[in-house]
Amino acid sequence: MQSTAISFSPSISLPNNPHKPYISSSLSRFNPLSLQSSRPPLRYASVSRKISPIKCSGDSSSSSYKLNRNGWISVPAPPPERESDGLEVRATSVPESAGEAPKSKPLMDTLVLGSLFGLWYLFNIYFNIYNKQVLKVFQFPVTVTLAQFGVGSILVILMWTLNLYKRPKISGAQLVAILPLAIVHTLGNLFTNMSLGKVAVSFTHTIKAMEPFFSVVLSAMFLGEFPTIWVVSSLVPIVGGVGLASLTEASFNWAGFWSAMASNLTNQSRNVLSKKFMVRKEESLDNITLFSIITIMSFFLLAPYAFFTEGIKFTPAYLEAAGMNVNQLYTRSLIAALCFHAYQQVSYMILQRVSPVTHSVGNCVKRVVVIVTSVLFFRTPVSPINALGTGVALAGVFLYSRVKRIKPKAKAE
Repeated sequence: MQSTAISFSPSISLPNNPHKPYISSSLSRFNPLSLQSSRPPLRYASVSRKISPIKCSGDSSSSSYKLNRNGWISVPAPPPERESDGLEVRATSVPESAGEAPKSKPLMDTLVLGSLFGLWYLFNIYFNIYNKQVLKVFQFPVTVTLAQFGVGSILVILMWTLNLYKRPKISGAQLVAILPLAIVHTLGNLFTNMSLGKVAVSFTHTIKAMEPFFSVVLSAMFLGEFPTIWVVSSLVPIVGGVGLASLTEASFNWAGFWSAMASNLTNQSRNVLSKKFMVRKEESLDNITLFSIITIMSFFLLAPYAFFTEGIKFTPAYLEAAGMNVNQLYTRSLIAALCFHAYQQVSYMILQRVSPVTHSVGNCVKRVVVIVTSVLFFRTPVSPINALGTGVALAGVFLYSRVKRIKPKAKAE
């Protein structure tokens, strides 16, 4: 229904003849009592006069309406500053679209969340593919990891400078508390790149499926959070599946295997330390801010070690002397570094919107997607037993994410 407004600008005069009442067709059309045919004819005074403006409104909540002798519903005359000789009729209504915004909001939230999950998986796929291509020809994982932290630090500084995200105010005490997180974050990503440089992408991520095992052990040791029988049961297929896949992996070597295991240990140590840090309310930071600060600190922590162990190997002169395609290597390294920072940033954005259990399930699905796409892209040979072991391990991760939310029953006193 749309609002209507009818205006009659000329004045309406009534005739002086009292015996022939004059009734305007326009007026009779708006007479709400015109259906009562038994009423006597209307009579007017013999003196010609002007009728004050009459307003009819569809708003039934108004208390200014009066029913006069002639059956008209009218309101008092308007203020003197708005004099008018005409008759105005206005009908107002609430637009039909009112109330649709709340209904569309859940739909928009779902679309945004779905887009974030899609970007999370897409950035992770591109990171693993381009990172593997770089590490196959440029076998300096410390320098590659440093470049990724460097690109991430530049993005963080730009984000703060352009006010895309609020720049935090960090005290010295907070930096000291964050330092252990930055150390294990640096080691976790370094060990992951070392593993990716030694074995297939699919095998690295199969080993990294053992993260729940390290999470349970470290939480029990440092947080006093002991697992339920259901959680312990879910770890059995994880450990068994990783062992089965390792026995039949074509690209298996101990350096790649232990690097991936060390990555699991350091990454889960970071999560445990994060819990202990975030408990202190007066120093708590949101996940995105904490990740941004850790990225910058990791760059400065790793830079001296990279220069002392691998030297400066990323110069065009060195790469050309080694027979590498400089432009291709730089392009792939930049894409990998951008995707490295982007997928972690999006991961924390998702964590702010969903529960940790939902995020864990999404991470399990992400690992499946990365393994499948890497096998197809690099044409990695996979035996049936190897595929079975990988599948059992990933099924155990999914089961772990589901049973983790089962709380133990409180003991009756």
